[in-house]
Amino acid sequence: MPLVVLCGLPDSGRSQRADELRRALEAEGRPVTVVRDADVLGPGGPEALCGAYSDPAREKALRAALKALVERDLGRRAVVLLDSPNYIKGFRYELYCLARAARTPLCLLYCLKPRPRAPGDGEDCLPKAGAVASSWRPKAATSEPEQGLPAGDAPEDHDPQWRGLEEDPESRLEGAPSSREQNIGSPGDEAAGELEPEPDLGFPPELLDALAQRFEAPDSRNRWDRPLFTVLGLEEPLPLAQIRAALFESQVLAPHQATQSQPLASTNFLHQLDQVTSQVLTALMEAQKSAVPGDLLSLPGTTERLRFSRPLSMAELSRLRRQFISYTKLHPSQENLPQLANMFLQYLGQSLH
Repeated sequence: MPLVVLCGLPDSGRSQRADELRRALEAEGRPVTVVRDADVLGPGGPEALCGAYSDPAREKALRAALKALVERDLGRRAVVLLDSPNYIKGFRYELYCLARAARTPLCLLYCLKPRPRAPGDGEDCLPKAGAVASSWRPKAATSEPEQGLPAGDAPEDHDPQWRGLEEDPESRLEGAPSSREQNIGSPGDEAAGELEPEPDLGFPPELLDALAQRFEAPDSRNRWDRPLFTVLGLEEPLPLAQIRAALFESQVLAPHQATQSQPLASTNFLHQLDQVTSQVLTALMEAQKSAVPGDLLSLPGTTERLRFSRPLSMAELSRLRRQFISYTKLHPSQENLPQLANMFLQYLGQSLH
């Protein structure tokens, strides 16, 4: 079944969007599996999550474990939602290769938190219209020209305000609501009213700033980032119709050499390759002793013939043999075992003439 990769910083409402999409798909009778960081880190809670993204080695191990969970759950039964920052484009490319190798569709849901406006500022918090569009927007949602993110730039643009308002320390006194809770919606906003406020994950401001600086924003011009859907804040509704079309109605791309696993070779493939090529060289050195230029040499165990043009030294033949072995090891195949001798003889004929 399809894979949905969610992308966004910890305070972007990404987990709420994952739950909203899960409920929408389950309401249609589709099984859904959600993979989160907590599935790998266990009961450590916010402290374990903060520690994982503070240490590059632990973060790398976390991404490897998430990839393994996605690969295990990726099949034909349940839709897989990966709820994680996924801010490294190289990791998103690995997920794209997994989906393509499994012959299943993939889409990316990019969650952004709106930039708060300063008092009296009349400008829109969206990116400027002159920016390069980097996401797919549902055309029915607005009649204005599509506004996207600058390609290749971090969504936060190193601006602390873009990551959302931090909790005011004074708001914690006497049970006052935090700035995050005040920013999630207003009474009468139906879309925001259905979503609960995002829990405090305990990320310190310096860690949020570090994540924002190394964030690699998705770009729909990259094949591993499309189809790309961007949602701004918790008030903007999910483009459910477009997501359904991308997951269940789009054509699945066939895997190719870069995305599919290499066929398994037999345990004695290299031994047989070494033995066959060595026998060909021995027979060739013996056959050229009585040959004259222009003769077609026929060697034992082969159906191909090699045109003899000049005496060949063992050093030259050994160099060509090493090249042939190096190339054949990259593309091992059990079907090629009976034809190794003929393939090597053809390689010699093309390399020597």
